[in-house]
Amino acid sequence: MTKQHGKVAIVTGANQGLGLALVKGLARRLTSADTVYLCSRSFDRGQKALANIKDHQADIQVVQLDITIGSNISDFARYITETHGGVDLVASNAAARISPDIPQSEQVRSFVSTNNHGSCRVLKALMPLLRDNARYIIVASDYGRLSRLPRQLWPLFDTKTQPLDDIETTMDRYVEAMEAGTAEQDGWPDWINIPSKIGQVATARIAARMIEETRPDDGILINAVCPGLIDTDASRPWFNDMSQAQTPDEAARALISLLLTPAGIKTPQGELVQFGRILPWLG
Repeated sequence: MTKQHGKVAIVTGANQGLGLALVKGLARRLTSADTVYLCSRSFDRGQKALANIKDHQADIQVVQLDITIGSNISDFARYITETHGGVDLVASNAAARISPDIPQSEQVRSFVSTNNHGSCRVLKALMPLLRDNARYIIVASDYGRLSRLPRQLWPLFDTKTQPLDDIETTMDRYVEAMEAGTAEQDGWPDWINIPSKIGQVATARIAARMIEETRPDDGILINAVCPGLIDTDASRPWFNDMSQAQTPDEAARALISLLLTPAGIKTPQGELVQFGRILPWLG
């Protein structure tokens, strides 16, 4: 197969909300030689989302991608390799929702399976495909700072030395503790979104360290991002006042700017970034 030229962008969780806004924004900023992949767990929902995108320059392709299924991810990575040879921009945005009406111990396994293990699977599959000067972001939040955990848990997220698999193991043990009812006595916060987001940011930090160790001269940047409060179906049940919330299109702007950081820029790297500002891991 003749490999297609032009930049390649991948957005997961892209059939609605922030993910769809990222697809729209990237497709308008990139050129007609470029391709943006709108990845959705449901192909039909992805197609419906695509039908509502107007005035774009880049080609948009809908892909059915369930990040909880390893073979689905590996098949997609193989397709990208065969079709393009690599990838330039990745926004890892796919996420499971949590409901305030269901005990968190009953939601934690599926939540971590998608938001942590799923996003890590995507990262592992796509990291070898990152072209020089590629940009990779994992959508997390302000809750992803290690300082939100008690100090006795900090060694579980030692991003200076640990491999990615150690974070996966920590998240599995956290799930087991939640289901067993022992998480609180172990020091974990009572909201499952906090450990999950910390795991996501830790994953980005470790991946950035790996890139610096193995490809220090290739200009690749990997970061986690906090998009801020967004008015979506997922966020509304948790907030009484959404008057200050951004629309998905508004929230996407800062993330697109980070994804389109010019070649030659070496920072930020391995950070949690909000509106262009680094949120300290331990601050």
